[in-house]
Amino acid sequence: MHVSAILKNKGATIITTRPDESVGSVSHVLHANRIGAMLVLNEAGGIVGILSERDIVRGLALHGADVLDKPVSALMTAKVVSCTPADTVASVMSRMTEGRFRHMPVVENGILVGVISIGDVVKFRLAEYTHEVESLRDYVAGRG
Repeated sequence: MHVSAILKNKGATIITTRPDESVGSVSHVLHANRIGAMLVLNEAGGIVGILSERDIVRGLALHGADVLDKPVSALMTAKVVSCTPADTVASVMSRMTEGRFRHMPVVENGILVGVISIGDVVKFRLAEYTHEVESLRDYVAGRG
């Protein structure tokens, strides 16, 4: 299966921020929306980074509470790995695991079309495996 199937089930709501937004205000948005990261876009809508809860915790450890007044650009991860809707779920899961990151933007023809998390990927894979097991049970029982 492909990333497009995850987006179809999840929806395409994308919450983003700007590089000059404060870390404190982004923290509130992360909390209010129950998400773990936000993509950072430039004025043209291009991805320039991602700010995750992990980035904020590192910033707190290094700079203390003053980090909340810093701009997102001071803490964001600038090297963002993305995927396309045509990528397989298995390949995306592998890249996320190897790169040790939990959020990945989905880009099609240079346009941001969604964001998936490792939780989305695991949920999808579990549903896929459950369906396979049920299909095999039906086949063995002569119902398929």
